[in-house]
Amino acid sequence: MPITTTNFNFPGQTAVYKGKVRDVYTIDNKLMVMIASDRISAFDVILPRPIPYKGQVLNQVAQHFMQATKHIVPNWVLASPDPVVTIGKLCEPVRVEMVIRGYLSGHAWREYSAGKRILCGVQMPDGMKENDKFPEPIITPASKAEEGHDEDVSSEEILGKGIVAEEDYLLMEKYTRLLFQRGTEMAAVKGLILVDTKYEFGKSDGEIILIDEIHTPDSSRYFYADGYAERQARGEKQKQLSKEFVREWLIANGFQGKEGQTVPEMSDEWVNAISERYIELYEYVTGNKFEKAPQENVLERVERNVLEYLERQ
Repeated sequence: MPITTTNFNFPGQTAVYKGKVRDVYTIDNKLMVMIASDRISAFDVILPRPIPYKGQVLNQVAQHFMQATKHIVPNWVLASPDPVVTIGKLCEPVRVEMVIRGYLSGHAWREYSAGKRILCGVQMPDGMKENDKFPEPIITPASKAEEGHDEDVSSEEILGKGIVAEEDYLLMEKYTRLLFQRGTEMAAVKGLILVDTKYEFGKSDGEIILIDEIHTPDSSRYFYADGYAERQARGEKQKQLSKEFVREWLIANGFQGKEGQTVPEMSDEWVNAISERYIELYEYVTGNKFEKAPQENVLERVERNVLEYLERQ
């Protein structure tokens, strides 16, 4: 069965946080146990039906890239004792998401097509079409909302309001560019274009480190490189691997997370199609065959694997 919610009580548990997709348990005020559920969100709303294997895909893609980039940027990960679990260092999260965009897509395009040329204090060139490549990647941060929508924010506002110390913010910008460059290189090898993504950072022992996830279909957008230029020249939609197809389906069915709107009904066929797209993305970006974890007694398995790890510490 897909994981829709968890309600564990681990030894030494000091806090629980349930996000839109992940449930995070704090152990002894020093470890975080992050469980990737099969919930799916779009427009900051949790959709009514879970997506089989989505949590496993998210967790294992993030693990793949955390391991591949830990020599470039320090991160929070210590172990992954279960296909849907990551255990790592407890950090104080920085209340800013670092969004970086190599192409004019998604939210940036929606703003651009509405006539805006400045996004988060960054100037966007005139004369661009949807999905055109920026002359160089732009960083468009978002302030992390406790609930509801995250909001665009400029670096000037972040520093002016004292949300993040200047030294820390400059390091986060540096790390963001390094991670995006590495992600771009790794995607290219697999015939993909890393279009845009977001990174979250935290502080552990006074050090800025990468937390949460990295280069997953929930935090990133990928295009297929093959045929990209031809599709752009013809003004066609790009073939992509990301959660954007879910957003597009919702928009086409009259839902953008606005007040008074109702989430359209999700059929079994549509739920399975989303699951297959997530698995396809996993195989593309990692180059590994996806091994479906058993779906029977999933919560018991997760609890057992986490307990075994904690007992060894």
